[in-house]
Amino acid sequence: MPFPAAFMDNLIARCDIVDIVGGYVTLKKKGKDYWACCPFHNEKTPSFSVSPDKQMFYCFGCKKGGDVISFIREIENLPYPDAVRFLARRAGLEVPESNQDFHESRQRARLLSLNRDAARFYHQLLKAPEGQAVRDYLQRRRILWKTAVRFGMGASLDRWDVLLNAMTRKGYEKEELLKAGLIVPTKNGGFRDKFRNRLMLPVIDIRGDVVAFGSRVLDKSEPKYMNSPDTPVYSKRRILYGMNLAKNTKRPNFLMCEGNLDVVTLHQAGIDNAVASMGTALTEEQARLVDRFRKKELVFCYDNDNAGEIATTRALELLRTAGFTIRILQLPRRRTESGELVKQDPDDYIKLQGVDAFERLLSGSERAADYRMSQIAAKYDLKTDEGRLQYSEEVSNFLITLDNDVERNIYIQRAADVAGVEAGAISIIVQRIMSKYLRENRSPLSVVYPGASETGREGYMTRNELNPATQLVQPKERAFRYDNVRSARAEEGLVRLLLMDESLFPEPLPLSPGDFSSPILSKAFFTLWDARRNGCPVSFHQLSEALTQEEISHITTVCQGPESPENASKALADYIRVIREEADKRSGRTDGDILEIAQRKYKKQKPKGGKTL
Repeated sequence: MPFPAAFMDNLIARCDIVDIVGGYVTLKKKGKDYWACCPFHNEKTPSFSVSPDKQMFYCFGCKKGGDVISFIREIENLPYPDAVRFLARRAGLEVPESNQDFHESRQRARLLSLNRDAARFYHQLLKAPEGQAVRDYLQRRRILWKTAVRFGMGASLDRWDVLLNAMTRKGYEKEELLKAGLIVPTKNGGFRDKFRNRLMLPVIDIRGDVVAFGSRVLDKSEPKYMNSPDTPVYSKRRILYGMNLAKNTKRPNFLMCEGNLDVVTLHQAGIDNAVASMGTALTEEQARLVDRFRKKELVFCYDNDNAGEIATTRALELLRTAGFTIRILQLPRRRTESGELVKQDPDDYIKLQGVDAFERLLSGSERAADYRMSQIAAKYDLKTDEGRLQYSEEVSNFLITLDNDVERNIYIQRAADVAGVEAGAISIIVQRIMSKYLRENRSPLSVVYPGASETGREGYMTRNELNPATQLVQPKERAFRYDNVRSARAEEGLVRLLLMDESLFPEPLPLSPGDFSSPILSKAFFTLWDARRNGCPVSFHQLSEALTQEEISHITTVCQGPESPENASKALADYIRVIREEADKRSGRTDGDILEIAQRKYKKQKPKGGKTL
């Protein structure tokens, strides 16, 4: 075990899950448990529960769950050892380190330290005479010096190894610079700086660590923007540029942009709720990050070109059932002196039209449904019968994705007005399409937005999957689906009983890994068994150490099942018997001699009042 059992027991005892979780969400006590809206998915009705008795959390919506360590792993995006250290710092405990964990922890600390020192070095270059070209660029972009300081901006020089030499002189190894994405290999077997002759923008996470860098070239060379690759301390899917500052905004929403310089300009203009995904489409992890700060409205202000429209559509698809109120701020295209219409981003618009004009657009941003309908209408010539027919078909495909009947009826009327037809005609098309999806065992609410990328058959829910009884049998995660439901339910009960009362552990070990039909339940059982054999108190945090977050959530779901402490020993024996029986069926083994098998079969089939052999 990476951490001694005595240390872990002391840590868990000091970290009450209600106190820890209460630092991230507002908990309200109902009965013996506490409830809140889930911090891991977007919802309007609280389905996230925290049990002080079990010291566990569980969301009945997204099915995430676990103990206090699992919660910190998920909410802070930390591996298990770092989550333990996070809690230990909070509890004032010194962490005993194993060699492997010490190495991983030291590597992470070294990379974060390297990034911090690199950011300081780039910033010093920006202030030095060598940084004049970048300072001139900032002046052309009308970025004030105090803004540059606030965002920790820097300069990389037009040389091959400035940062490499500076960081190795400070004691960092080339291998560390390579892992941090600050240098790249050359053809002759050497290394060179990744970033050269660029404005440097450190990417800072919500804990204040420099995890990566974005950059912008000073001239018209390509690539215009260059960002750090994913590293052991940075995943672009999980970070939003500017969130370290925007998280403190007093505004009621977040403004989602495409580029980091858009964020810089908006913050300088006093619009301090702006964040950016740095050139990538919005991800589920970024959406969860936004939701942590309890703002239920997002305004998207992506570039008003084709790429920006595609990114907006993808974001709307991702967030369609997420519980956010979504608005779209479409910047008008700008006409050049030659009469050409060109795109504008927030940076352009604020500099040309001013902050007040942007604030007016922000206040008047349209709802997501209006945006999608206007997109669809723009594709067709609504003066022709053919155009109206095509528009009616596509807009009806969109309308069935609205999960509120009143909202759908409102937009049916609007679509009819746009097409110049009766609302009843659009309503008939909507009903026909919904019936089609139901006949195909799909949920109409899972239909992809017209124009969005198709998710394939796996993206839909069948009627069976929507059936609550089926959901109780099969795990939500497809990777954990049970091949043998009878055995798996017994395996669930076995794990649930042992977590409830470790004194029930049977001696000697009655099962082997091959007896289990579910790999995850086998893994959980033998993790608990090993802990018991090693003389450790059996508790959920041992599973937190051995299992992935997805596996932990599944075991937490298992623990939600009913299990009475009365007759627990008999229930345990029954579970073990069922697991063995099903294992014998799978392997073709026989249990006992032929006469014994015949006796059992006869007992099951004998008529009432008949005699048993």
